[in-house]
Amino acid sequence: MRKERCCMGLRIAPLFSGSKGNCILVGTERANILIDAGYSCARIERELKKVDTSLADIHGILVTHEHTDHIAGIGVTSRKYDIPVYANEATWHAMAPRTGQVAPKNIRIIDENDFYIQDMCIQPYEISHDAAHPFGYSVASAGKKVSVMTDLGKVTEKILRYVEGSNIVLLESNHDVGMLECGPYPYPLKRRILSAHGHLSNDDAAQTALKLALSGVRGILLGHLSEKNNDYELARLTVCSYLEQNGVIAGKHVAVGMARREGFTGCYAAR
Repeated sequence: MRKERCCMGLRIAPLFSGSKGNCILVGTERANILIDAGYSCARIERELKKVDTSLADIHGILVTHEHTDHIAGIGVTSRKYDIPVYANEATWHAMAPRTGQVAPKNIRIIDENDFYIQDMCIQPYEISHDAAHPFGYSVASAGKKVSVMTDLGKVTEKILRYVEGSNIVLLESNHDVGMLECGPYPYPLKRRILSAHGHLSNDDAAQTALKLALSGVRGILLGHLSEKNNDYELARLTVCSYLEQNGVIAGKHVAVGMARREGFTGCYAAR
């Protein structure tokens, strides 16, 4: 999993991945999509320029769920650039009051069935999170596949089957349990984060990373790190150490990278 400025073939480029906002570019030579748009239209456009792309090149926005850090820029972006927005019916109802009016032709209601945007096959799957009907997404094109696994409190065998065969997975590594328990968050929020409808810890990410690596995934990006309850090096060390303890060497058997909370991380080609 090599970071490049601009990739050919199926690629994934995290623009933002954290508690303040999330937006992931996935594209091919023919089309580009965003998974979530949790920052302003202007900030997303600025980061896209770093990968030689513009919002005018975006063919659709896929929504994981209705929390503000995933939808803050959707309404303005769709209206300004005439971009279709894809979300399931429950998520549309939940986010509509905060996105403002979206042109009827750009309201695309989806379910768990696969669908296509240009040459990309989109594979939605249900995840466990405290939202109306949260989805994760896998995107496949020309025999390659990338998946986004963030904002989920637990990883089920069903989810693992959906992401099976991915070349690259963006995997949530939200918090260190010790930092969270000793941190400044109020107790109800800590309980929510630690619950099966909350977020994956570094330890959860490590266990999931091992399963992904053993299934053939060769690139893992750790993302959605909490600003107050996690650290880039701690998350990476937790995951890589656990992999090594179980015979999987990061950098040899699987590449492990970090998605930045704010700003373009890099462009990664599915190989």
